[in-house]
Amino acid sequence: MTVIGLREWVALPDLGVAGLRAKIDTGASTSSLHATDIEPFEREGESWVRFTAHLGTVVQLRHRRCEAPLVTMKTIKSSNGHAQKRYVVSTTLALGDRVWRVEFTLACRKSMRYRLLLGSKALIDGQLVVNPGIKYVQDKPVFPVSTSSTGVA
Repeated sequence: MTVIGLREWVALPDLGVAGLRAKIDTGASTSSLHATDIEPFEREGESWVRFTAHLGTVVQLRHRRCEAPLVTMKTIKSSNGHAQKRYVVSTTLALGDRVWRVEFTLACRKSMRYRLLLGSKALIDGQLVVNPGIKYVQDKPVFPVSTSSTGVA
């Protein structure tokens, strides 16, 4: 198992996204990505979703238009008890030297400090252990440019 801190640098190679700070949240089962302009569509008979991923910080905001296969719709209950239906997509995540598929709900996180939240299911699948006393212990992931069609400029 690999030890990570409460905050880590990640990349989403299939979406063409690198240099994204993630908040590790063992209290959340599902991971979440800040997205707006979400539009479902079909590609070759399969359900997909097109969205704008918001990256970076409030001061240095970046965004990227992305496409990903739709996994499902899921009702998520926030910590304050508010329920919301969200689109769920699956894409690769790179953290340190590990790369694996993670499911993300697409949600408006504009009032949140971190644009990506990494939940417990992703931590289990990535065989990661969290040390809450440290931050950014893994190297920034480096990945080749994806040949996938899911990243859209």
